[in-house]
Amino acid sequence: MTENQDPIESLLWAVKKNEVSVTEAKSQLSHYDELGFAKIDLHRKKRQGFPEIIFGEGKTVTQLNNIISTLSKHDEVILITRIDQNKADEVIAMHPELEYHAIAQIVCTPVLKINKTEQYAAIICAGTSDLPVAEEAAITAEVMGITVQRFYDVGVSGIHRLFAHIEAIRQSNVSVVVAGMEGALSSVVAGLVDHPVFSVPTSVGYGANLDGVTTLLSMVNSCAPGTSVLNIDNGFGGGYNAAMIIKMIENA
Repeated sequence: MTENQDPIESLLWAVKKNEVSVTEAKSQLSHYDELGFAKIDLHRKKRQGFPEIIFGEGKTVTQLNNIISTLSKHDEVILITRIDQNKADEVIAMHPELEYHAIAQIVCTPVLKINKTEQYAAIICAGTSDLPVAEEAAITAEVMGITVQRFYDVGVSGIHRLFAHIEAIRQSNVSVVVAGMEGALSSVVAGLVDHPVFSVPTSVGYGANLDGVTTLLSMVNSCAPGTSVLNIDNGFGGGYNAAMIIKMIENA
């Protein structure tokens, strides 16, 4: 395949040269695999740059096994979010080539086996209680091939901790700020950097936090420009968006 050759054209030439069977070519051209309980999107990577991601919560181990097997058959990177320890142990037993990140609750292709970008995303976490969401963001970005630097426990109640890392944060190309309580860290970071900030509110906080609603509204009402707000506890979304920014920069 030449540098500018279309993938489908390359596949057709491979069939003509008997390098690929008709059956295999048909499989590669299929838009999805029908599993009965799920239709696995096989063209997600072609459309969006990354394969279909599996939301683990609510799926049985058998369903997860079938989905992983289908994606693996097509040599796709595996990323399963929101999967608890017990379910993950069963999945890893069937697919020992994968690894589990307990804090993030993610099963995935080993992070160290994935080539990473030169540019990096800053994952910034206000407090230790926010770590599960921050790690979901960080591991998601890393599985997508993004270099990540973590800046944890730098909430505004001890703002000097943030300032100790601010130059490294400024050198990143995108920041994901994960915070609960009143969510002030997001506005502070956005006021100190010249790149996009994705704010992820968490459900961490006392009664009037309303399981993250207060944090969400605080971040949405930020006076600092350049801030985009994700859903409550949506570390995955923060990591995914950060990865898209870095890839756009490196592919420019």
